[in-house]
Amino acid sequence: MLARTDIEQKLQKQRSKKYNEADILAQVSQILEQDQQQEDAIMLRMRNPQKPTPRNHFNFDLLETNKIYHVDHIHDICVDYRLRFLDTKYFKNDIPQEAVSKIKQLEKDHDITLRGFKIVAPSKMFKLENADDPLLFAPIGNGYFYLIHKWGNDLSPLRKAWAWSFKSFENLIITTLIVSLIASALVPSGIFSPETSGVQFVLIFFFMFKSIAAMVLYYSFAKGKNFNTAIWNSKYFNA
Repeated sequence: MLARTDIEQKLQKQRSKKYNEADILAQVSQILEQDQQQEDAIMLRMRNPQKPTPRNHFNFDLLETNKIYHVDHIHDICVDYRLRFLDTKYFKNDIPQEAVSKIKQLEKDHDITLRGFKIVAPSKMFKLENADDPLLFAPIGNGYFYLIHKWGNDLSPLRKAWAWSFKSFENLIITTLIVSLIASALVPSGIFSPETSGVQFVLIFFFMFKSIAAMVLYYSFAKGKNFNTAIWNSKYFNA
């Protein structure tokens, strides 16, 4: 009976013809050390960005056009969904390993060292300074950015509707009026008299509007909040 062939043993014999164990361990150790040094350098550039934002000299023949965005596009999305577009040094969550791997591959393909990384994410994901959920970008130049990696969960489909109220002062007033009208309509009829007249409804509406507007003003200003158009690229939590 012929013995079955152990492929692993054959592979080990083939390897031993060219390398000894010490050489293999040394080569693997060197490769891993170089790889770790490259990743450490990437993370250091993320935490210590250059000012002003540098321009990365990509090879445009290798870029995917569907990943190139102008700052105006980013601004519009940040304003619509109440997001921030900030340097990676303010990002308090961990950068996933997949994103670092994509940066390493881009640097290898384009023969460059990427700098000036920025992230689009909700405010709660940043360590913001006091004035008193993400997309990772690298700048190309002239207001254009290249999308490197997207991770995490998608935004709620209701976030745009929620953020609309904080888009501008006019939007906030309109929202307050609508909420006041709904609250006034929910007041039981005849609570102040047998029948609710038009004058009574107007009085109830003004009372509701004043109460809701007071709460909105407290949340918006006393808590240091601001409109989407003002915070989309601000590093301050109350500016």
